[in-house]
Amino acid sequence: MVQDRKADGSATGHSGNRSVAEAYANQVDYCRENDATITARIVAAVAALLDDPGAGPFLARIRDWPGAPLGDGLPLRSAGALHGLHLSGQEPALAPIYAGEPADDVAVVREAVRRHGDRLLPWLDSPPQTNEAGRSANFVAAMLWLAAQGLPPRFECLEIGSSAGINLMIDRYRYELGGVVVGPEDAAMRLAPEWRGPPPPDRRIEITALAGCDVAPLDLTDPAQALRLKSYIWPEHRVRFERLAAAIAAAQARRPDLVRMNAAEFVEQRLARPQAAGTTRVLMHSIVWQYVPADQQRRIVSAMEQWGSKATPDRALAWVSVEADRTLLSHGLSLRYWPGGEGERILAAAHAHGAWVDWRG
Repeated sequence: MVQDRKADGSATGHSGNRSVAEAYANQVDYCRENDATITARIVAAVAALLDDPGAGPFLARIRDWPGAPLGDGLPLRSAGALHGLHLSGQEPALAPIYAGEPADDVAVVREAVRRHGDRLLPWLDSPPQTNEAGRSANFVAAMLWLAAQGLPPRFECLEIGSSAGINLMIDRYRYELGGVVVGPEDAAMRLAPEWRGPPPPDRRIEITALAGCDVAPLDLTDPAQALRLKSYIWPEHRVRFERLAAAIAAAQARRPDLVRMNAAEFVEQRLARPQAAGTTRVLMHSIVWQYVPADQQRRIVSAMEQWGSKATPDRALAWVSVEADRTLLSHGLSLRYWPGGEGERILAAAHAHGAWVDWRG
């Protein structure tokens, strides 16, 4: 499935100083393409400091990154670190950049990372937590499409890389998808992405269960952890802060079903559980596959194909994902399903954070 897509080109798959520079250049282009000009400024400023020996330990660790910097989300780790520093109020000099005002970006960022290097370093220890409710519109649109293909319209959803579990509450949101409306009237939030192309199929669907995993889950009800999640929101996308606030309120009312577990173990264990008749079991994930180790990717593919071969019209299986295509600087909504749709199909191109969906069906 996603493992065959070229999201791991030369900048993603290689390590070394040249690869770090390429990763930052790619991320700048990606941010600009996705209307994130402030984040692009921050990433570009960090990139400009890669050869500066006096910028401190934070830049030194970035410069000497041992892994695949784009695949590891290194540019976004550093962007999250600086945004978190700004949100903490401990580096006022960053304020003009985050306000979208003119500034000497490189000089400001250099002083910030030099003064706060020890505080910033831990942000490089783990991948970005870019949990975003807007992506759930893609999952719901895919379920509408699956129901139109004749799969049972009652969905049991499993998510890997769930972060804080925002997309494990998709049954509590209301969606307006090209004129097709799905979800409860008293929704925790309403999502209406700009819809391009024909509408998705208009079908009645039901989400019967939602469960997910993450290797380092965040607790939305903990203010400190919620602040960390907020730091990974691109600051120019103000609606995302409103969505996060709504998701926090929803989690406070009823926590999502989220466990600490690696993706492969979770998928293997959940697929082995009995499946109710008249349901479609769906594995879903968004902007996570690049962070899943290769051995776990292989195990997930093997498990899905193994259980897919046993799927029946009354107990179907599907795999829905929203993952980055770095060559196109956008994301793709793709799926496979069993029985009958084993090959990967691209349903839409999608904005990274749910602003629009370009539906292809």
